[in-house]
Amino acid sequence: MKRRVYLDHLAGTPLAAEVREAMRPFLEERFGSANSLHSHGLAAREAIDTAREQCAELINGTPKEILFTSSGTETNNLAVKGVALAQRERGNHIVLSNIEHPSIDQSVVWLEDNGFTATRVPVDGEGHVDPSVLAEATTDQTVLIATHHANHDLGTVQDIAAIGAMAAERGIPFFVDATASGGWLPIDVQAANVSLLSLAPHRFHGPQGVGVLYRNRRVPLTPQMHGGVQEDGLRAGTENIMAIAGAGAASALAIPAHIANLQLKLHEGLLNRIEHIRLNGPKPGPGRLPTQLNYSIEHIEGEGLALALDLQGIAIASGAACVTKNMAVPPALAAIGLDAALAKGNVLLSLGRDTSADEIDLVLEVIPKQVDKLRAMSPTWDALKK
Repeated sequence: MKRRVYLDHLAGTPLAAEVREAMRPFLEERFGSANSLHSHGLAAREAIDTAREQCAELINGTPKEILFTSSGTETNNLAVKGVALAQRERGNHIVLSNIEHPSIDQSVVWLEDNGFTATRVPVDGEGHVDPSVLAEATTDQTVLIATHHANHDLGTVQDIAAIGAMAAERGIPFFVDATASGGWLPIDVQAANVSLLSLAPHRFHGPQGVGVLYRNRRVPLTPQMHGGVQEDGLRAGTENIMAIAGAGAASALAIPAHIANLQLKLHEGLLNRIEHIRLNGPKPGPGRLPTQLNYSIEHIEGEGLALALDLQGIAIASGAACVTKNMAVPPALAAIGLDAALAKGNVLLSLGRDTSADEIDLVLEVIPKQVDKLRAMSPTWDALKK
């Protein structure tokens, strides 16, 4: 059987053994609803309480500040729309970067269609957003500043402490999308003056079907789901106990130390083996998410390489991190000024705690060969060589 190597962890990660064990009882004997008064319901409520504690500890919050939803996308929608609508009498302006996740940007678009205004602040060539430019974009009508911690596509880590300090000085709620960085980078919502923060457990070896929202209890929030009293009345719907227990268990896992070393090994190996390859975003190190590398490889098509590698047993992504089916230029690449030809050869490789050094060695052997095969069929490569 051909060995399979999985380098698409930003799309989804395998369940860690500890997570699977935490979820197992709710697949079997613990099937009660947390709203029931009997012992089955008590077991479900205790599982939710434990998960709140675990998620809160990951980001230095408190359990009462943790809400559960169905996904990172729903969490981002709840945060952006919920805070804006709750403060409509105070103002109607939102500030965000121009490379936010679609679930944030499109939530802002929806708000713009319903009477709000927004300022999208540009980023530099590596995807950094300048806190001072964000500050300049605020007005006395600004009710929310929204940025990501680490960009899904570029891996760029933002200075959320500086942004949070600026937002706190102005009395503006600050929302951080940590759905790419949660579980991989240290996060302290109190030290960074974060008002709201989203997590996606399926990106750090937890289950799909659950999202986590940290919300400082002083921040007003209008529910976006109605018809139930769950989650302190802020997110109606019967709780997914199994997934919530898994989210808590994933949050309790130690941040793996080996990931950054493997990222650097993969990066240096590809640069040494492939001509005309460009890293998008910062170089590996403190300024980049340690789990991903985004490249533009000239004279090939990224989706062609992804398909060729899949036949060789290696899974990678081409295009934006969570919308691979859309072959358009990812907005983050367009925002840093990448031209269409380079964007066409875009691939995204993302690592997880299960990635091994042997797998990286195999990837470094296979990818250059597949690039050579694709370039052999490229008229632009042939012209370059001539």
